[in-house]
Amino acid sequence: MNLPFELDLSGKVVVVTGGGGVLCGMFARALGACGAKVAVLDLREESAQKVAEEIKAEGGIAKGYCANVLEKASLEAAREQILADFGTCDILLNGAGGNHPKGTTQKEYFDRGDLDSDFTTFFDLDPQGVEFVFNLNFLGTLLPTQVFAKDMAKAEKGNIINISSMNAFCPLTKIPAYSGAKAAVSNFTQWLAVHFSKIGIRVNAIAPGFFVTDQNRALLFDENGQPTPRTEKILAATPMGRFGDAEELIGTLLWLVNDKASGFVDGVVIPVDGGFAAYSGV
Repeated sequence: MNLPFELDLSGKVVVVTGGGGVLCGMFARALGACGAKVAVLDLREESAQKVAEEIKAEGGIAKGYCANVLEKASLEAAREQILADFGTCDILLNGAGGNHPKGTTQKEYFDRGDLDSDFTTFFDLDPQGVEFVFNLNFLGTLLPTQVFAKDMAKAEKGNIINISSMNAFCPLTKIPAYSGAKAAVSNFTQWLAVHFSKIGIRVNAIAPGFFVTDQNRALLFDENGQPTPRTEKILAATPMGRFGDAEELIGTLLWLVNDKASGFVDGVVIPVDGGFAAYSGV
C-alpha cells in the first residue's frame, strides 16, 4: 500500500471495528503497513478475515475477529482473543456504523399532499429503524470504547479515533436518523476527550465527506453506472467537484495516530470533504 508519509507503529496493537468494510478495511491496511499489529473486527467474520489476509500479504501482522459492536459480551470475547494474540490495545478505531432504510424518508421535501401517500414520509419513519441507526453508530462507538479503553486507562496512554460524518455538521435530506446519530458521535468524541484528558488518552474523529462505498453505491449510481440526480446535487455542492478517493483519508488518520505530530490535538472532528462544509451554495 502506498502511504502519504512514513510512520512507524511497530509494537502497537490496533483494533479496528467495522474493519471488513471499504473505508475501515483501507484504514486497517494502512495501519498494518505502518507496522502495527491489526485486529480487524467485523460482524461478518469472512470480511474481517479477508482484510487481515490482505494485510498479511503485504507483509503486515493482522487477524480477523467476529464481533458485534452492539453486544458487550461479544466485544469482551474478542478482547480476550486479541490479548492472547497481540496484547493490549494501543489504538482504537471505531469505524462500525451505517444507515437503514427504515430511518430514511423517500422524498427530500415534504408536501401536504404526501399525507395520503403510500411512500415513506417523515410521519412514517419506523422508530425501530431509527433506533437501530442510533444504536449502530452511537452505541457502536461507546461499547467498544468501554471494552478496549479500559486497558488504555490502566496504562495511562492510548489513542481513540472515531468515524463521524459531514452529516454531523449539516444534516442531509432523507436521512435524519443517520445525520443525528453521527452528530451524537461527534459530540461524544468531544465529551470523551475531556473525560480522558488527565490520563493520557487522546480522542478525535474524522468526518468524511462523500466517498463511494458498498452502502451508498446504489444511491449514487443507477443500474447502468450513471450518476443519479442525488449525485449531481452532491457534486454541485462540493467545490472540488468530485467524490473523495478512499486513500485521501489515510493522511488524516496517520497524523492523528502519530503522537509526535498530533500530541496536542484532542477532541477535534476533522472534515475531509473536498470543501463541502465551506461552500454556501452560492
